[in-house]
Amino acid sequence: MNRLLKFAIAAALAMGLAAPAHAANPNPETLKVALLPDENASELIKRNQPLKDYLEKELGKKVDLVVTTDYSSMIEAMRFGRIDIAYFGPLSYVLAKGKADIEPFAAMVSDGKPTYRSVVIANANANVNSLSDIKGKKVAFGDRASTSSHLIPKTLMAEAGVVNDRDYQQHFVGSHDAVAVNVANGNAEVGGLSEVIWKTLLERKLVDAGKVKVIAYSKEYPQYPWTMRSDLKPELKDKIRTTFVNLKDPAVLKNFKADGFAPITDNDYDVIRDMGKLLGIDFGAM
Repeated sequence: MNRLLKFAIAAALAMGLAAPAHAANPNPETLKVALLPDENASELIKRNQPLKDYLEKELGKKVDLVVTTDYSSMIEAMRFGRIDIAYFGPLSYVLAKGKADIEPFAAMVSDGKPTYRSVVIANANANVNSLSDIKGKKVAFGDRASTSSHLIPKTLMAEAGVVNDRDYQQHFVGSHDAVAVNVANGNAEVGGLSEVIWKTLLERKLVDAGKVKVIAYSKEYPQYPWTMRSDLKPELKDKIRTTFVNLKDPAVLKNFKADGFAPITDNDYDVIRDMGKLLGIDFGAM
């Protein structure tokens, strides 16, 4: 009976998530702002308190910061109007755009560029010094819908002639920090994640630098997009866009390791769509 009750509750929750939203408010009193679920949720919300304070002051509305369990639930929540503003990775944005009526409006600028890189790391004792050495190894990725801890590293490997299933075993561990920890602990010999997060993990000494090394860097790709519901009130959308593009608050920028934010459009992410096609990724199945 206990198991049946648990099953019923899980089914009800799933139905609630999948149920269509009813006329989402175009001008909500409280804005639900979703952060990318690529690190520990409580830590993300704590670190983004300056962003919450800034948005509440500039937009004149209450703000609830949200961290979903994974990329898929974030996409579904955006799809059904349960999130108003969301910080997506490039790939998760492309996936969300195919399901939800959303639009990108800003991406951060770091070191004067609206782009970023991924890194491929290896356990220091795994005898892996280049991408070709990955053959026969276990490779850790973050989330299937992650750009910098899945799509980009996998593309780097494929370009080096190292292909999933044929040449290595892939494992999805959920987040960037989990990738680094699994490689450091030897649970996987190789992993892929964002260069920015990699550097942060080292700075905060969450990963022993002596146990892991970088074996490859990707080329530059468009930064993570901030997006919003397309059905929000036009005046509110303009205000949100302006609030981000004009953001100068040092506390907010420090957390993002950013110089500021620049306007973006959907076309900026066509390179991500093309990369997914080259890898034969079925966006609809993710």
